[in-house]
Amino acid sequence: MKLVESKQRLPETEKVTINLGLVDLAQMDLLIEEGFYTNRTDFVRSAIRKQLERHGEDIRQTVVRKRFVVGLQRYTKAELERSVAAGERLEIHVLGLASIDDDVPPELASAAIASIWVLGAFVASNAVKTALAERIHI
Repeated sequence: MKLVESKQRLPETEKVTINLGLVDLAQMDLLIEEGFYTNRTDFVRSAIRKQLERHGEDIRQTVVRKRFVVGLQRYTKAELERSVAAGERLEIHVLGLASIDDDVPPELASAAIASIWVLGAFVASNAVKTALAERIHI
């Protein structure tokens, strides 16, 4: 999970570095040279998308089993106040981006949130991230 300061702009992409054997790299470059792909990034993105598609049902089943919200999940001050008033504590499971609004005080976040598990990025103020540090699972 990537922890992002709330005022910081969330990057649209994340850099991944891999090591490849020379033969694999040469074969990839040959396909690029022959016009199958525009560049190495295009090749790698295509390969990743194909694998994600191949495992799509496994991903869907895991999302359901682990109760993940897929995409963007935003938590407002009013929503967290309602949880506290109802005597509930949230277990946040997000596959994508989870954000807690800047106006949420750390004490409220602490009272309303039992745990946070995000595969992707988590955006909150530094004070809220500090208050929830023991509850954030990476």
